[in-house]
Order: sequence, then structure tokens, then C-alpha cells
Amino acid sequence: MAGIRHKVISAALVVLGTIVSLSTSTMSPAVNYNNVLIHQRADPQIVRHTDGWYYFTASVPEYDRVILRRSETIQGLADAEEVAVWTRADSNAGVGYVWAPELHYIDGKWYIYFALGRAAPFDIRMFVIEGTGDNALTADWVEKGFITSDWDTFSLDATTFVVKGTRYLCWAQSDPNWQNGVGTGLMLAPMENPWSIRKPAIVITRPELPWERIGHNVNEGAYVLERNGKLFLTYSASATDQNYAMGLLTADADADLMDPTSWRKSQEPIFTSNAQTREPLNNPDRHTRIQKLYWNADGTPNFGIPVADGETPSRLRSSANSTQYIRHNKQGVVTVEADIGSLGEDLFRIVSPGLAGKGAVSIESGSQPGSFLRVSGSTVEIHTNENSTEFGTLSSFVHREGLSDPKGVSFEVGKDSGLYIASESNGLRVVGIGDIKGRLDVATFYKE
Repeated sequence: MAGIRHKVISAALVVLGTIVSLSTSTMSPAVNYNNVLIHQRADPQIVRHTDGWYYFTASVPEYDRVILRRSETIQGLADAEEVAVWTRADSNAGVGYVWAPELHYIDGKWYIYFALGRAAPFDIRMFVIEGTGDNALTADWVEKGFITSDWDTFSLDATTFVVKGTRYLCWAQSDPNWQNGVGTGLMLAPMENPWSIRKPAIVITRPELPWERIGHNVNEGAYVLERNGKLFLTYSASATDQNYAMGLLTADADADLMDPTSWRKSQEPIFTSNAQTREPLNNPDRHTRIQKLYWNADGTPNFGIPVADGETPSRLRSSANSTQYIRHNKQGVVTVEADIGSLGEDLFRIVSPGLAGKGAVSIESGSQPGSFLRVSGSTVEIHTNENSTEFGTLSSFVHREGLSDPKGVSFEVGKDSGLYIASESNGLRVVGIGDIKGRLDVATFYKE
């Protein structure tokens, strides 16, 4: 069933974030988004078209239509006009649920793939509509019909991608030859055209790992990223509650993708629920959220953790050592360490105004909302907000242009104090500007 999908945006973006490099050899600019992006829109997909516009589609709570929005910015999608380009009421194709639409531009035409209940709500199969026109919202849309696969069983979440000139379709389907057809695995087949496949399809993953079988045996919601000769296919697993998680398949772009052994499955989920940043399932309607996606030094994607509502947090990289970031642990210890690839405890939100009020900022943990960097003597620790005047004062800083580079940021302890937080001895310390003359980079950080 449709749930909180984690659909990747084509080309350079991801719903859940912007694709940027985590490599320390390349600066990775911070992003500025506010969550929730769009309320009551589940299974979101955003695609940046060649016209420079961002197009958005998603499931609606009524599960009865296909909607589109577009904007010149991702944040602008929040208030953009919404158009229904297909409605169940105006079609004779089906009477059941409409789930998880996905928009693609193929050979000069628009295509939307979505799940549609044929004769009953859960009689779900893959359906395609085709649009002609420059703007998908005003295009002329016609039905191309249901996609016929090897079995006439529950199937949904179709996505399409091209590798080495061949277009493929990947989707989730109940396999009657596996565990009596209970649950769904991911299928793959080359396409004859945008609305039909070349059979037989292959199974590239089934829910065989324990974390894929909680509540329901599910692999679904696939999407493909291609980068540096590698294919990264993300998917969702288990029941659509706090156990819902993302998995990853990896293949070489030069491999025979129709050989199941070409696809390597990560044995652990790459994205899971985070109770510290609030329970995302607090009502039956799902919301569209967006956050930054990073890349590990080995070229694999790093989704980090689900972040809390509000402005997207950033990493703070030391200007003095391009491989080191401010991070903390649950015991309140703040360190400045080399990039270790594990996101969460190195994410921070710059809160303005700060806890001390106007003219200051506070630095809040991205993984432990409500905990802030706080001066303690000559060191900096992280503590839960005590809601006191003293705590607010010790947890507030003046946000300055980077002392060694105007592209960076520096944090002064109190207005015009001449004291700054700086990376010293693998930790954060409070230093006087006179004490770091000639090495102002230790008090300069880059938001990424």
C-alpha cells in the first residue's frame, strides 16, 4: 500500500533533498528548505524538467485523482497552483484507489505512471496516461491503459529509467511463485514503448531480510539514481508505519541489468524512522518533506536521518581542516572529527533569533531537537534546553561572516566580546581572537 515513499527527484535532486557531494575535496553548499513542504500529499515525486521548472506529483487523501504542481523553486511548490490532470470520476478505467503517481518526459511527451484499482479498491494494477504539450499542467492527456506484466497480480509503483540507451521499467508486484503471492518484490523489464514492457520480467529483490518483513513482506516504491557508472536503486520495505524503511540495490551501469546477480542488496536499511526528530505518522495523512542527500567518499548515497520540522539542518565543516566536522554524541560531548560518513550527530540547525533573543542565534542539534551547543567555561558542550535565562545566554552566539573566508561563518560568544568558538584539539573551545591571530580558520566553518 502507498505509504511515506522516499522518491528521488531526477537529475540533481531528491525528495528528501538535493544531491550534493559529501566528498571533502568539494565544498557542498547548504540548502534552505522548510518542512513540512506540502501537507497531505503522500508518495511525492519532484522532477526538474529541461525548462528549468520543478514539477510535483503525489497521492491525495481521497485517492481519486492525479495532481500536478510546478514552480521555479522547490520551496515554491508549497504554494503553487495544483491541477488535476486525471480523475477517476471522468474515466471508465477503474473504480479503486489511485496511488503514487510518477511523472516522466519521454521522447517529447509526458507520461504519468500510477496505481489504479480496476474493479475494486485494492484490485491494484499499473496504469499510464500520456500528455502532449510543453507544460505538463496544461498538456492534453490521454489514457494509454494498464501495463500488462507476466502475472495478473497486485502491482504498483512503476518507475522508468534509461541506461546505455535501453529504457527499463521497475515496479512492485505480488509473485504467485513465491510464498503464495503474499507481499511484493521488485520486478524489472526493458520497455517496448512508454506503456508496455518486453517480457519476461525478472525479480531483482524480494523481502527476505528481517527488516523488510515487519508487519508486511514488502519491497516497493523503487527509484533509480545513476552516478559515476553506478546505479543506486532505492526502495521501501515493511509495513507503512514506524517500521517502514528504505533499502538499496546497487549495480554497475555496464552490467547486464536483466541478470538478477548484477544487483547487490545492502543488508541493512539506509534510512529509518527517528523517534528523536518526532514521529512522522501522527495522523493518517502523509506529508511531503524534503531534505539534503549527501554522497559518501566511496560514491554511495547517504540519506542521513529524518530531520524535524522547520529549516533543513546543515553540517558545519572546519575551515582549518577540510575533512573535519562539528559533531556530538548523546552524552553531550562535542568533537571536531574527520568525516566518518555517519550523518545525524553532525547536523545542526542555526536558529534565529536565538534563545537569548534578537541579534543572536542558537545552534540546535539536528538529531536531538531541543538540545543546543552551550558554552561551559572555555569549552562547548551540547545540552537539552533548560528554558532558563542563563541557558539562553550561554547557548546564544552572534552569527558573523567567516573570519578567514567571507563564504564561511563564525560564531562570536556574546556581542563584541572578541571570543569565538573554534576547533581546537578535536573539540570546540572558546578562544580570543588575539589568541588565533594568523590562524583565523580555526574559528571559521562552512555550512554544508
